[in-house]
Amino acid sequence: MTALPSQPARSSHLKDLDYSVVQQCMHCGLCLPTCPTYDVTKLERNSPRGRIALMRAIADERLEPTKAFADEMYFCLGCLACMTACPAGVNYAELFEHARAEAEQSGVLTTPKRSFIRALTLRWLFMDLSRLQLLGRAMRLWQDTGLQGFVRRSGILTLLPKRLREMEAMTPAVEADFTADLVAPTTPAYGERRFRVAMLSGCAQDLTFATVNRDTVEVLARNGCEVVTPPVQNCCGSLHAHNGEWTLAQELARRNIQQFPPDQFDAIITNAGGCGSHLKHYAKLLADDPAYLGRAHAWDHKVKDIHEWLGEIGIAKPLPVQPEQVVTYHESCHLCHGQKVTLPPRQLLKSIPSLKLVELAESSWCCGSAGIYNLTQPEMAGQLLERKMNHVLASRATTVATGNPGCLLQLINGCKQRGVELRVVHPITLLAEAYRR
Repeated sequence: MTALPSQPARSSHLKDLDYSVVQQCMHCGLCLPTCPTYDVTKLERNSPRGRIALMRAIADERLEPTKAFADEMYFCLGCLACMTACPAGVNYAELFEHARAEAEQSGVLTTPKRSFIRALTLRWLFMDLSRLQLLGRAMRLWQDTGLQGFVRRSGILTLLPKRLREMEAMTPAVEADFTADLVAPTTPAYGERRFRVAMLSGCAQDLTFATVNRDTVEVLARNGCEVVTPPVQNCCGSLHAHNGEWTLAQELARRNIQQFPPDQFDAIITNAGGCGSHLKHYAKLLADDPAYLGRAHAWDHKVKDIHEWLGEIGIAKPLPVQPEQVVTYHESCHLCHGQKVTLPPRQLLKSIPSLKLVELAESSWCCGSAGIYNLTQPEMAGQLLERKMNHVLASRATTVATGNPGCLLQLINGCKQRGVELRVVHPITLLAEAYRR
């Protein structure tokens, strides 16, 4: 696919940012109890307020980007719980992305190893999802032939450094089919067509949870939607924006707007909380691009999380199913704090007969996945997963539902570590299963 022309790089992300965004913080401290990193360390610099003070110092030219500044920006989970708590409406999501872009632009974290990893993943692998699928096929072969199990049983992995052993244990299972193998390019509505929607298949979602995409399309069709799901799609760009690759995130936004013209659909559907939070802010991302800005505003209006969309159009109630399932719900940070979608997933679960929903303590507290945070900050991510799993097990539910692939993988790994038999599933899959029964 030919790369679209990208916009010139900013001279400084924080200095060029609208200063009103930087100065919104009143330093009241109401965000402190909601911040997972501050809760653990009790250090001001590890809080939203402390990080914003660092950002403002750079914007005011009182501080130059340093390695300590960059490390602090990457120690932040980006969970956005502070935005829910903030009485002043500070747009921490925008600040957070520009701060990481500032860190990358400064080069203070640059090493040959880090540059190679970022070039391989952000600039090559996730800029063309056919490459990601190729990697997925190799992983599937590795797992399906039994080689992975053989290597794990052989003890060879004990020769690896501890961190590499931990990362290998977290390797997700690649599903037998990708989304394009399970979903037709156009799926007609069951019965009368009420809406025409586009379905975004995602990146990690396509590799590890393609069946969730299939379930999403089926549920949409059962609720009067004709669903357009192109077999070849692009990454949403959230991974790039959250890791300081602003220009690449802009390029991917343009590709998506071109592929899914917002005026052709009633809604553009995502079923991944982290992706959806980013997808709804293309207008901010492309604010300096007059050729795309108008379409980006229309795009932001049309993007809907699957729970949110079903809440708007109404859910056809499935028939009762036996036996009763006891389900608890973990909220994806970017779904509840980023998109403010909290009630619709619960309404969806409660619409399923014979399903008992048990509220999860600290349901909106981060599980530690946070994109690739569990890979880059394993110690803090591990503490957060431990806390989350304690609450999940205390709920005595047999199933835990969550609306984001990163959270699904994190909780699956948490169950493995605890040695517990607990089903971890997307809410939309539970609804699809109820329809089929």
